[in-house]
Amino acid sequence: MLEQAKALLKAGKTEQAISVLDQHLEFVNPRSDEAYFLMGNAYRKLENLSEAMNCYLKAVEFNPKSPAKEAYEQVSEILDFYFKDMYNQ
Repeated sequence: MLEQAKALLKAGKTEQAISVLDQHLEFVNPRSDEAYFLMGNAYRKLENLSEAMNCYLKAVEFNPKSPAKEAYEQVSEILDFYFKDMYNQ
């Protein structure tokens, strides 16, 4: 299922990839750090950064060495850059 999700993401079928990843997490492996990482990437493509960060955090929870850790930090930096004024109110 993960390979199918990767192919869907590559083809730009992001919502379909999320659906496949949801199924993988529900029926195959609910602790799949790779599935959460891929789902985070999918949400990032959809510009849903808060959901992407949640997925990345879940991936890191299951595997502290997951590439999701770096992805989470990148999204955090983006949000810090664009929304730094929110912290100064």
